[in-house]
Amino acid sequence: MPGKFRIEKDTLGEKPVPAEAYYGIQTLRAKENFPISGILPKPVFIMATAIVKAASARANMDLGLLDRRKGAAILRAAQEAAAGRLDKEFIVDVYQAGAGTSHNMNANEVIANRAIELLGGRKGGYDIVHPNDHVNMSQSTNDTMPTALRIAAFISSSDLMEALEGLTAELEKKSKEFSKIIKSGRTHLQDAVPVTLGAEFGSYAASVKSSAQKIKTTRDGLKKIGLGGTAVGTGLNTHPRYRATVLKMLSNESGIKGLKKAPDRFEALNSMGDFTALSSALRDLSVELIRIANDLRLLSSGPRTGLSEISLPAVQPGSSIMPGKVNPVMAEMLDMVGFQVMGNDLTVHLAAQAGQLELNVMLPVINYNLLQSIDILTAAIKAFTGKCVAGIKADERRCRRFFEDSVGLATILNRLIGYEKAAQVAKESALTGKTVKEIVIRKGILTEDEWERLLAPRAVTGPGVIGRRK
Repeated sequence: MPGKFRIEKDTLGEKPVPAEAYYGIQTLRAKENFPISGILPKPVFIMATAIVKAASARANMDLGLLDRRKGAAILRAAQEAAAGRLDKEFIVDVYQAGAGTSHNMNANEVIANRAIELLGGRKGGYDIVHPNDHVNMSQSTNDTMPTALRIAAFISSSDLMEALEGLTAELEKKSKEFSKIIKSGRTHLQDAVPVTLGAEFGSYAASVKSSAQKIKTTRDGLKKIGLGGTAVGTGLNTHPRYRATVLKMLSNESGIKGLKKAPDRFEALNSMGDFTALSSALRDLSVELIRIANDLRLLSSGPRTGLSEISLPAVQPGSSIMPGKVNPVMAEMLDMVGFQVMGNDLTVHLAAQAGQLELNVMLPVINYNLLQSIDILTAAIKAFTGKCVAGIKADERRCRRFFEDSVGLATILNRLIGYEKAAQVAKESALTGKTVKEIVIRKGILTEDEWERLLAPRAVTGPGVIGRRK
């Protein structure tokens, strides 16, 4: 209907575009071509793309390539987009044209039309500001999209690092709280030598801390910027000083310190190695989180027929049919998130190896899966820390009872009576249900006083050799 649409042209012909839309004909074609998932770009990626456009506008103005009046309008429009004011105009499915051309043109058109509006024109008046000629000046999809993903992944993963610090601190707190609670260790899910509950939680904290360090290392790899390589890495259609200038502007616009030129412009466009490295670190973190979550599920199993050495906070009823049942739902949630991240990592790696020659066209699916992994891990870890770990309680009496009943105590007798006799004691304990303590005292292997001295909790949960009797 007249007034509700404007007619736009591209190299394929004409199409009516909603009159009030900031996006244009190329965006509309992409929306119609890719009705795939209904999933739109993440706000952090829209922000990062707009930051790249703002930095490029600044660089082109600084180098005298872009009219300052137009450049100022493009800069303001890009900054508005980076602030999230135009998010609803980004309408292209995440499964789209290779390399992210559709998303790049979505950004170019939105920023161009907002700049036109700022200059007093009407949307679609590309003689004032053109999406390709002005907003995309000195750029190609092939260098802007990898750069935007680097910026987006670095920014979004800062929240993940904070979440990991919070989880580590809470686990370390529990480690100290439970440091004097002795219990039976378990290997192969069978009784083993004693440990403290605090040592178990300390190991969880160490695992999370180690995983966080791996992520930090891979995040630093994202700071290698290939912007200015344009289509294939040669830098065609850019000013000789563009790369250095835009890098400085990109650092200012993003607030990320330490951005540097990629050592090789061609590698920056065709290799997804820095993204697979980060994805791998997220996968490895997920492996550790799944293991920890499953340990907590096992340690809290019961409350009557399982281990029940710890209790997890009750955050919701656990059954629609069994009254009073409470399930370890936060740990179960963390497992599911971990599985998803591991699947995302496989997708990232398959896409990364699918590139050919000067370009990897699979960037959009790498982008979606990598950013989703960061987002869901961040949210899951925060929820798990606050609603699960912080409220864990220990049943000290039950832990000690398992310690005293464990056939694993026979191991401690090795130095006193030898492996064979200690194994016989363990076997008798398992067959009769009598404790190792009862058996060794009845057999005269140790006296009550010797047992209490030699098997004191501190003595059997740290380095050292249990001494022989005189």
